Amino acid sequence: MFEYRAVNKKYAQEVLTQLRNKETSQVEFRKGLVRLGRVLGLEIVEDFETEEKLVETPLGTIYKGIRIKDFEKVCIVTVLRAAWPLTEGLVKIFYSAKQGVIAARRAEEKGMHNREFDIEVNYVKVPKMNGDEILIISDVMVATGSTLIAALKELLKRGRAKKYYIASVISTPVAIEKLGKFAAEANIDLKLFTIAVDPELNDKGYIVPGLGDAGDRAFGT
Repeated sequence: MFEYRAVNKKYAQEVLTQLRNKETSQVEFRKGLVRLGRVLGLEIVEDFETEEKLVETPLGTIYKGIRIKDFEKVCIVTVLRAAWPLTEGLVKIFYSAKQGVIAARRAEEKGMHNREFDIEVNYVKVPKMNGDEILIISDVMVATGSTLIAALKELLKRGRAKKYYIASVISTPVAIEKLGKFAAEANIDLKLFTIAVDPELNDKGYIVPGLGDAGDRAFGT
């Protein structure tokens, strides 16, 4: 099963506008990614199931509240390197989450063929999946979808999670279509949460209007 949701909230769109601005400084760009990570975390947690929880207040009354199911089973995997600030925001919401990292890069020197890049996965360090985890993959730009699919394949080699979420700032229709096909083929429950869906990819595989190189802008390189 696959589903995607665009987070069209005013605050998120204001921060996104700041990130798109080429005049935004490295520090403010990074802070913006952290803010959007928190927004995405709040949106993702709304998809979780809840159950009733009774607590006693300081005044001795019983309050009927809720407990979010599976909250303690969240694992966040960061696609290096641009997504570090995004993950920082996600962890503000999922404060007890386990974490892992995947170092993957597009082989841009080989060029893009049929809107796909060859992907080189250089490093994978993630917690073991036992079938009941909620796995959130943090990736700022989902352009062709090639990197995310490569990451998902690596993760599936190490066990299956109960549900998979992708937290991204900008995605494209091309990537959304590919992720939908992959989710069906892999038989996984996958949901993409993104702040915006941009319409175009240029001939180098960059999203237009996009953010530029999010990693370089976030880390000043």
